Amino acid sequence: MENVHRYWFRAKRYGWGWGLPLTWEGWVSLVVFVGLIVADIVVFARHTAAVPFIISVVVLGGLFTAVCWLKGEPAHWRWGGE
Repeated sequence: MENVHRYWFRAKRYGWGWGLPLTWEGWVSLVVFVGLIVADIVVFARHTAAVPFIISVVVLGGLFTAVCWLKGEPAHWRWGGE
């Protein structure tokens, strides 16, 4: 039976947050996030619209953080070790 609670992202060893993805789903979500940021750069660079660009990056960052929060290992401060 497949593990239902399989994490997409491993918690960082030091500090708070998540590291590189563990599964293909995590890698896809990371690639989509980076692709959307690059698309923002391309779209907003033509218009020199700083405020919409910043709002878009903040929203995308928040959405990606939500994915990490829901699909990653529980977040708490780590000092290294196991």
